[in-house]
Amino acid sequence: MELVLATNNANKLAEIQATLALTSISVISAHDAGVPDDFDVEETGQTFSQNAELKARAFSKLTGLPAVADDSGLKVVALGGEPGVHSKRWIPGSDQDRNLHLLQKLEGTPDRSAEFVTVLALFFPDTEKIIFFEGSVTGTIALEERGTEGFGYDPIFIPEGYDKTFAQLGIETKNTLSHRARAVQKLKTFLEGWQEGSHVDDVSTTQGSS
Repeated sequence: MELVLATNNANKLAEIQATLALTSISVISAHDAGVPDDFDVEETGQTFSQNAELKARAFSKLTGLPAVADDSGLKVVALGGEPGVHSKRWIPGSDQDRNLHLLQKLEGTPDRSAEFVTVLALFFPDTEKIIFFEGSVTGTIALEERGTEGFGYDPIFIPEGYDKTFAQLGIETKNTLSHRARAVQKLKTFLEGWQEGSHVDDVSTTQGSS
């Protein structure tokens, strides 16, 4: 059994593959499944679930394989939940440009609480069945960028219970507590049950957030 990861983001690929180590299910990259490196899906959904589903369906159609796609974002309380589903394309430019833009918008704001959210969509092309797995982690926005590991908003997000950003904590620690790690762990638990003979229709279409 093969599953294709519906992303060309090498960082996301590494994070997800680090957790999804299964014996009878091969989790392969989009590149290895023959997807062109420049293939992209327009994320027109209004929610993380909708965008994840769009990507899972598109990559599955292209490869003929079941696909796993994620959509993630940072929700900042003082900004009314922004950048949210637009996190990756909030403003033009690099990850650092978006981090600096967010920090500028929070200047002088005492409430720096935020939440990272990930929704994974697992799509089966033969049955059109789609299952969602949600993960989240709360924290605060740092006063400045700190750390060199990670990507996206990692240098400015401090998870609850820590005094370092994801970028300072490093990939190994991040993969034990991040929003994406929590969603992927739920996916892994489902796939392990599936390997043991559970039927896809025996689970709900959404595996709750944490």
